[in-house]
Amino acid sequence: MYFCTMKIGFDAKRAAQNRTGLGNYSRYVLRILSEHMPEEELHLFIPNPRKTDFLSEIPKTDVMKTHYPEGGLWKRLRSLWRVWGITKDIGRQNIDIFHGLSNELPLNIGRSGCRSVVTIHDLIFLHTPEYYKPIDRWIYNYKFRRACINADRVIAVSEYTRQDIIRHYGISPDKIDVVYQGCDPAFAAPISEDKLAEVKARYSLPDRFILYVGSIEKRKNLMLVAKAMTESGNDTQVIAVGKHTPYTNEIRRYLHDNGRDDNIRFVHGVPFSDLPAFYRLASLFVYPSRIEGFGIPMLEAISSGVPAIGCTGSCLEEAGGPDCIYVDPDDVKGMADAIGRVMNDEALRKKMIDNGRKYSRRFNDEALCQELMNVYEHTAKSVRPQPCARHAR
Repeated sequence: MYFCTMKIGFDAKRAAQNRTGLGNYSRYVLRILSEHMPEEELHLFIPNPRKTDFLSEIPKTDVMKTHYPEGGLWKRLRSLWRVWGITKDIGRQNIDIFHGLSNELPLNIGRSGCRSVVTIHDLIFLHTPEYYKPIDRWIYNYKFRRACINADRVIAVSEYTRQDIIRHYGISPDKIDVVYQGCDPAFAAPISEDKLAEVKARYSLPDRFILYVGSIEKRKNLMLVAKAMTESGNDTQVIAVGKHTPYTNEIRRYLHDNGRDDNIRFVHGVPFSDLPAFYRLASLFVYPSRIEGFGIPMLEAISSGVPAIGCTGSCLEEAGGPDCIYVDPDDVKGMADAIGRVMNDEALRKKMIDNGRKYSRRFNDEALCQELMNVYEHTAKSVRPQPCARHAR
């Protein structure tokens, strides 16, 4: 248990302006610290004061402060401020620990006078380089590796990611802590019948449907579900909630060519306020992704009381627990069989729902907040290498 108040700084760019996985994680960390550790000073370093759309989702405390670039140079070069200029501001605020929430730290963090923590979400670009531009892979690899080397402690969002960091970057296992991300309490909270009925009517949702939530991109592997439904002749509609990409058109072409145009309906632009109702109304959740850093939608599903099917090969078992069903990401028949079993076996469904809800409780905000504070405490007590030794690495 940590008893001394700290001044903790955060790279809060994603928290302020991104409705993405990294933005959601950043807001999650800041929210649970605000709610469960309100005495800690939280300093949010944000490059652009005009791009703070999502800060309102973080509960404010009396000791939460926001900082923006000062001086003409850094106001003009806001991206570079995050990389270089922010370090002086961190020092001026006498920050005890700086936490890079989204895979990176300022390149000169060793000159800040504070200790540092970085969260690494995944190294997917090393596993599936075909999904990334070469320049993006180079930049990610350089930033992530440098952050892991320079940080006093590294947080991995799953054991799978921890092993990746050890294997690819040679970071000592003793330097890496696994701290999972929870999901928003809205997914486990009760939803009124009126709200469920309103969402069902507004989106014309069927009485029984299979739900997918996530970007419609190749890595997420929704084609596996399309093929499973087609080859098994299953007519249950799949509702796919996520951002449109060219992969969406590829799936639509496959469905059209096989006379299954209506088997998957794509729904874009669903606001977060409606998303818990989608889960609650679904009969089954599928998440066929080939690789993830953690897999928050699996946790959202089991928290909502929906049986879930994921794929093997990365970390989805960590997010969904032992009572979800997992199939190989290339096993069309295995996915079809799993869908059929869950949709038609009420005893299996009840077991998956009950045990899934129990498993999801281990990701409660208070426990994860304490794990995060334990990392900060360990970091605060660690002996920080001298800058010259740090840069020599």
